[in-house]
Amino acid sequence: MTRKLTLSLLALAICAGAFFVGRSKFRVQKMRLADGAVAPDFTLPDLSSNRITLSSYRGRVVLLDFWATWCDPCRDEIPRFVELQDKYRDRGLEIIGVSMDDSPEPVREFQQKFKMNYTIVMGNAKLGELYGGILGLPAAFLIGPDGRIYSKHLGATDASVFDKEIEGLLRAKSGSVVSSFLLRARLPSAAVKCRARILSKHSCC
Repeated sequence: MTRKLTLSLLALAICAGAFFVGRSKFRVQKMRLADGAVAPDFTLPDLSSNRITLSSYRGRVVLLDFWATWCDPCRDEIPRFVELQDKYRDRGLEIIGVSMDDSPEPVREFQQKFKMNYTIVMGNAKLGELYGGILGLPAAFLIGPDGRIYSKHLGATDASVFDKEIEGLLRAKSGSVVSSFLLRARLPSAAVKCRARILSKHSCC
């Protein structure tokens, strides 16, 4: 009886330890993102089923935008992103839209309607967790040529803000650390924040 109790307590201790270690690792990961660490790499399918890997864009400035077709603030931002991609493509900007839609069908229709001229991949909750937890849309991360996150924007953001930050990163040498940039989160007003439809569908506020 005593042996069984000891084994049970040992098993419980091991499970508890694994749980807290896992939580600790997740907290460290989010803290590293907040400190401007290297953007978590991923490989996801685009709308043509091609595999897109973030790290393959090293040497270029990447604007990583989490969005969805059902999110009104996201829809408002996309024409501005189309303009930014046209303006800075030849200088080294790559915009990657990470759609959080449930399937690619509405995304394809949306892409054609809005003449989206940049890469779109189909995201998932796991990728959102890698980026600190995407609880609201849109959410954008500006990644420098060295693969580090230099700014984070939560909610709809004025195009002039992106324009200024992109210009600054493009002027830096490829692979260099841009000391003038600090990772910062800009919290939007409730009127422009769109809650992600990961746990509850059709919820956008």
